[in-house]
Amino acid sequence: MADSGMSVSPYWELTFDTSGDVDPPERDRLLAQVTEHDVRDLVVFAHGWNDDRSAATRLYRRFFAPFPSLAPKARLGYAGVIWPSMRFSDEPIPDFPKSVVATEAEAAPGPALDKDTRRALLGVFPDRASTVDQLARLLDQHPEGQAGLTEFGRLVRLLLDGAGPAAADTDEDGEPTVFTEEPATACAEFADALAAVGAPGGSEGFSLPNPWEGAKELLRQAAYYQMKGRAGTVGEHGLGPLLGQLAARAPGVRVHLVGHSFGARLVSFALRGLPGEARPVKSVTLLEGAFSHHAFAERLPDDPHKSGALKDQQRRIDGPLVCCYSHFDAALGTFYPLASRLSGDDRSCLGTEIAAVLGPRWGALGHDGVQAVPGTVQLDLAGALAGRLPASGCANVDAAAVVRRGGPPAGAHGDILHPELARVVLAAGRIG
Repeated sequence: MADSGMSVSPYWELTFDTSGDVDPPERDRLLAQVTEHDVRDLVVFAHGWNDDRSAATRLYRRFFAPFPSLAPKARLGYAGVIWPSMRFSDEPIPDFPKSVVATEAEAAPGPALDKDTRRALLGVFPDRASTVDQLARLLDQHPEGQAGLTEFGRLVRLLLDGAGPAAADTDEDGEPTVFTEEPATACAEFADALAAVGAPGGSEGFSLPNPWEGAKELLRQAAYYQMKGRAGTVGEHGLGPLLGQLAARAPGVRVHLVGHSFGARLVSFALRGLPGEARPVKSVTLLEGAFSHHAFAERLPDDPHKSGALKDQQRRIDGPLVCCYSHFDAALGTFYPLASRLSGDDRSCLGTEIAAVLGPRWGALGHDGVQAVPGTVQLDLAGALAGRLPASGCANVDAAAVVRRGGPPAGAHGDILHPELARVVLAAGRIG
């Protein structure tokens, strides 16, 4: 059992590599000790874009802290999933104290890609050090004219070409054209979007946004596109099979999956990786899920002959799938649909929510909840906490009452450290 100053006990960590292989000693400790500790309900949390183990562990420490007092009679156990993802250093995490390094960086701005961001990018795109260095130089130099932006787009394309395909959320998914269209156009679109959410360097008055601000966002989205695929791989080929082993070893343990951002995609794809008829999962709670709101769709609204990649997977849950979302999440309401679209759209997005401009096709779960799944229940946070969550099927919970704080470019995407959301997890799992 991991001993990391965790706020709860018993607590285990489960570390997965990019292929979904779990650390064997950590797996074996969980399987052996979960019954020794007489655990009845095991809460498994998968983080989103955190760039190291310590950041993920801090998140788990803070999120799990209210559970013992909220369910004092429950026989709870906790597991934190550690998987290889990244976070750009300019993205604040609400309620996390700023480090001395971050404070100094704000006082004396450095390169567009600092050493921590470069290190994190190499974790997502191994063997691409030279390409990352070239991208960093261009972001620092901001060469005039379209030639520099064209070269930047070529380098981003080179990163993706060497990284392998990302898993799809729906039958119609392919690689977004934002990575293959004219780079100057893509960078200008992202610059407009940054200005719309009040990002540093955005436009004021009648001045035009700097397309090089959008260039950094193009690189950010390329990294996130790759991590999105990785999250699905780790869930389906790593966590899902492990939960099958847990069900065989400790059939009385009730599992409750929680995922934030890409971690929501990870735990959702774990359902697809459950072996045979195993049904250990009693609830799934998605917090600001960074994948398609049509992932669970029976039929896509634009093409009834196609479906979501996770069609019917909610039926592998012996309980509800609860999706918490917030319109204050700029990462998902603004940048996710802009980066996910498959066809160009020449309408200006400046000053307008991108999801509204591009329409419902490219939305994310964390922005407006599960879509195109008949019978999905719609609730606000108060209703969910009043006991109105269904016993099975999908439920959307508007969590904007608490998920509302955060600066650009992500907005409230990381604002999940609230006891109300811990209560949603407990309510979804009928714990306590």
